[in-house]
Amino acid sequence: MRTIRDIRDSLPDDQCRHFDAELTDTAIEALPEMLHRWVALSNDGFEEFLLSRPFEGMEFGARSYDEQPDAE
Repeated sequence: MRTIRDIRDSLPDDQCRHFDAELTDTAIEALPEMLHRWVALSNDGFEEFLLSRPFEGMEFGARSYDEQPDAE
């Protein structure tokens, strides 16, 4: 990403407001750090990971010994 517009375009719509608010309140000296943080957030792939439904079909909360026959 080369511009602030690139960062904004890569963010989900609901995050653009937060980005804009932080951008307007950030001092010039702190701008590189702030932009770097937002670039990292926009490129982490977490949202795409969740949208890909990686846990579909998995059952949570089961214990490995629940299916074992009673052993005496």
